[in-house]
Formats: sequence, structure tokens, C-alpha cells
Amino acid sequence: MTSNERVVVIGTGLAGVRLARRLGELGTPALLIGEEEHRPYNRVLLAEVLAGRYSPEVIALPAPARLLRGRVVGVDRGRRTVACADGTVIAYDRLVLATGSNPVLPPLRGLFTENHELPEGVHAFRTMDDCLGLSKAVRPGARAVVVGGGLLGVSAARALALRGAQVVLAQQSERLMERQLDPAASKLVERHLSDLGVEVHTECRVRDVRCVAGAVRSVEMADGYALDADLVVVACGVHPRVGLAQAAGLDVRKGVVVDDELRTSDPYIHAVGDCAQHAGVLYGLATPALEQADALAELLAGDASARYTGTRSLTRLTLTGHDSPFDLAAFGETEALPGDDVVQLADATRGTYRKVVVRDDRLVGGVLVGELGTVGALARAWEGAEPLPSDGGPLLHLLTNDGGS
Repeated sequence: MTSNERVVVIGTGLAGVRLARRLGELGTPALLIGEEEHRPYNRVLLAEVLAGRYSPEVIALPAPARLLRGRVVGVDRGRRTVACADGTVIAYDRLVLATGSNPVLPPLRGLFTENHELPEGVHAFRTMDDCLGLSKAVRPGARAVVVGGGLLGVSAARALALRGAQVVLAQQSERLMERQLDPAASKLVERHLSDLGVEVHTECRVRDVRCVAGAVRSVEMADGYALDADLVVVACGVHPRVGLAQAAGLDVRKGVVVDDELRTSDPYIHAVGDCAQHAGVLYGLATPALEQADALAELLAGDASARYTGTRSLTRLTLTGHDSPFDLAAFGETEALPGDDVVQLADATRGTYRKVVVRDDRLVGGVLVGELGTVGALARAWEGAEPLPSDGGPLLHLLTNDGGS
């Protein structure tokens, strides 16, 4: 790429903003197009806004110099232009899709009105508008049902509880955050939520949202049990926003397929962040999105050797309760396979739990709850994938001492 080529980035989430800022710093300004009316913000911290800990301004991202508010409705690959909903047509030499993801809205009866909108009192929890709508609706004593017990659902339930709502969390699988945590750590998360007054139900499938005069009144479970509800939060995960890419004829599987140059099946179009599928992996996390943006910025600014080869990412969550924060970190494979070695340390009094999984003398995963001073050193050992010393001493040292966070 030459320095006078025009780069257009669609999407003002973490990946798009990071890419545009890095390109500006490298002397290759990009035009960033985003459809949200709000200043770009850190989506990871929306639960802190809902909990009342931060104002929206606190989680705002430094906006790049060239930001256009608009909704892109089409990509003409032949002419290398993008069309916006207001009729504006913008030419590009390189286009970057950083379109992110949409919330998964399960096929529940009553979830949508005749106009295909969510009824009053039913909220997704993905955007700043979602967050502000929930903040306006929640009040002390309000009966709130959170559908979904993954990372987003746990964060939403905790935030609503801190706002004084009576919260019920309904999780279809057998435990909370099952994708990231092992059973023991999931149990500690459940205990923390219970201490905040959240009523947690696992192996509990919601089948119906009951509304009266267009407003939610209750949620019905698969077994027929009904929960009264003033608010319902649907937190059932996300799926990549790939509509533009599909309409443009790009190679799309679960996400927009990209190579190590974050390049799609069209050599003039790249993709980063939640919408990008690299080496078969859809990350949906902040760290990979930022690393992809950094690598692509280097490449588009003229470093022909820049590549993205994947991210070994760590999930970290801090739940702030009334008395003390609840810190959690998970990485790699937290469930052991036959033949793996497992080291576990638990302290019920201090509420700490540490577990690592070792396979063929290599650290392949771990989960830590409370007092996360060791997480930095353990994550570095995992990321490096180097063989561990045979005597196991250094590993025990990492688990039991402050390894540097």
C-alpha cells in the first residue's frame, strides 16, 4: 500500500477506533464511519455504567480526527465505493470492516412486537443506547429477569443488583460462564451473585415473554413456572455483523474470513474485531480486536512484513460488590483431558481458588478467583508455551506467590 491511498474504516468499536488512531499516528489518516450517535466508547465497560460506577463520558474513547456519523448500506467492490443510508457515496482504496457483532435474540414467544421491536421493558445489552435505556428503567425494587448466564449476563445481573433491583438470573446450561470457567470457579461466581441478592437458576430455559398492552409483565420457563418481571435483559451472546460482507460477495462463514494480513477474499478489503474470522477462530474479545487493529495499521502504513498470527487471550472480570471486589481470570483450557496434570489450590476463608492444567509439561490453561497477583506470570508462561521444569517447583511458586500482574 502507498501512503496516499484512501483508507475507510466501517465501525466505531474498539477495533475500528484503535485502527484509525494508529493509522493517524503512523501518518496514514483514515476515515472512520460509525452509525451510533454517541462518541465512540469502550463497550467492555458498559456494565460499569449500568451499575452507576462510571458515567458514559468516563468510558469514551479518544476519537480520531476524521469521523463520519452514518450507516453504510452497501459496498460496490467494482467501483470501490461504499454507500450510506443518506445517499452519500464514499470512495476507498482500502476498506476495513470493523462492524462488530449484534446481540443474539433467541426465538422466545412474545419477544417481539408486531413491528418486530422489543416490547417495553425488554432490553438487549450491547450498545450505549441499550445501557442508557436500562439505566432509565431500573429502580430500587424493580423485578428484573436476566436471560443468559455467560460473561455478559453475569455482568448485567450484578449491575442491576447494585442498582437495587430484585434480580433473577436464568441460565439454560448447568452452570454460569461455562465457556470460560470450570465448575468450582462457576460456583464461586454464583455465590458472589447470591451475596448481592441475585437469585440464580441454572438448567433453566425461558420459553415465553408475557406482555400486557405492549409492556413485559412476566417470563415463563419451559416447566411452566412464571416469574413476574418489570424488566427483562436478554444476554444470550453475540453473533458477528456480516451482512455488508455477505451482500458484497465476500467469503463469509461464521465471520468474515481473513488471512494473516487481515485481508478478506477481496484484496482491497480487510476485516478486524468481532466480525473477523481468522484461522477458523472468531474471538469476540477485546484483546484480539486490538492486536488485529495494531497489526493491520502497521501493514496499511507500509510495513509489508506486518502479520497477525492469532491471539492467546485471557478473560478477566471484576465484579464489584458491596464490600470487596470479586476478581476472576481464565485462560486456555480450564477442563483437564485424560492424562493431564492438574494443580488446584483453594482457600474457602479467603474466597480464593487457583487451578492450572498441564499437558506434556506445558501449561495449557488455568482459572483463578480472588487475589490475582499471580495471573500475569501464569499468563506469560501459558502464552510462551515453553516446557515447565520437571520438578514443578516454579509452577507452585507462581500459584502461591505474587508473580506480577
